[in-house]
Amino acid sequence: MLLGRPISFLCAIMATRANSVPHPTLVQVDPFVPADQQKGLHNRWHPDIPAYATVKPGDVFKIECVDWTGAQIGNNDDSDDIKNIDLTKIHNLSGPIAVEGAEPGDCLVVDILDVTPFEKMPWGYTGIFELENGGGLFAREFQSRAAKAIWDFKGIYATSRHIPGVRFAGVSHPGLIGTAPSAELLATWNKRECGLIDAHAHAVPPVAFAPNPTGAYVGQDLDADVRARIASEGARTIPGREHGGNCDIKNLSRGSRCYFPVFVPGANLSVGDLHFSQGDGELSFCGAIEMAGIITFSTSIIKGGVEKFALKQPIFLPSPIDPLYSQKLIFEGISVDYHGDGTQYNMDATVAYKQAALNAIAYLQKVGYTREQAYLLLSAAPIESHVGAVVDSPNACVTLAIPTGIFEHDILPKAEGLTKHDFGQCAIRSDGIV
Repeated sequence: MLLGRPISFLCAIMATRANSVPHPTLVQVDPFVPADQQKGLHNRWHPDIPAYATVKPGDVFKIECVDWTGAQIGNNDDSDDIKNIDLTKIHNLSGPIAVEGAEPGDCLVVDILDVTPFEKMPWGYTGIFELENGGGLFAREFQSRAAKAIWDFKGIYATSRHIPGVRFAGVSHPGLIGTAPSAELLATWNKRECGLIDAHAHAVPPVAFAPNPTGAYVGQDLDADVRARIASEGARTIPGREHGGNCDIKNLSRGSRCYFPVFVPGANLSVGDLHFSQGDGELSFCGAIEMAGIITFSTSIIKGGVEKFALKQPIFLPSPIDPLYSQKLIFEGISVDYHGDGTQYNMDATVAYKQAALNAIAYLQKVGYTREQAYLLLSAAPIESHVGAVVDSPNACVTLAIPTGIFEHDILPKAEGLTKHDFGQCAIRSDGIV
């Protein structure tokens, strides 16, 4: 006996402590420091970017991520930082992480075990980008000027001083996650996207982004020729592609499982662009609630999975955890530009989605939100969009559903009309231009 306690009891405590090993953090970052001053980050896709760390199948590990801009956006009340953002430096990804035994043709299974903001940074932001610098879904329709909303995180909930009267539960997820391309796949990407750029050379905003050495960054010690090759050839991280990438699927939250095709030995998984919440479509380009944070993974390998599952692109099992908002106000759109010049399009689901979103924005303006606030809200809140029909020529039908429970006031249609409140304005440029 020791102090009235059996020795066996004290040994049990010691054994429990000895077996309580925290999951390792393989990439560590400071969310307040510019990304290009930190190790373990990169902002281009290229097969020559070496693995920053290696794990075994079944290992549980954590990855820290800066926000997608690499600390270019501040928690303040104007949008000058959005206006002046340097988009040659995005997206900032953590990794790559190699998985032992993964070979081209395999399937990398990635379990997303958790996604959380940093405790020291309990806020995020949603932005509308300038027409000439980023754009967004309505860049041309609105002649977009920079605006933003700062969101404060309180547990699972988000609120914003820039969009009053709303509070909703976040579905935190990585906006960008993918495996490294092979040299052949990278060449395919660059050829087809540069061809698209050539065909629309004067488009504003651009139809795609070609490789650009300016702003390229790999936070590892590399030979100068390797670094130069990555910078000159590396694919931009802006679109999603065959390997995954920037697909912005809001339901890839904790509990999700992802199946990625493997193109290089080790798979070389990278992740970033973490979101606290996002609406389907991420309308405003920087449309989610962007955040810095920590994501926890476990991985496994299915040999020959590309052939077994006909993997042309990743497939996913979404999270079993979702906010419960039973009542939704649903807006419909068809492939007629009735908010613009009235042009009839043939089965164009993008036009239909835009009309549904514009219908919702116009409705929210009747409630008292500005166009900019409504645009940001539809981008950030857990909005659901569905394709209703793509078979009834000439009109595709798309719906956009707003959960009514996110509002602190009634937004439902009434015979007497809608009550219009004064919700102020979101953060805009210091020169006052919107």
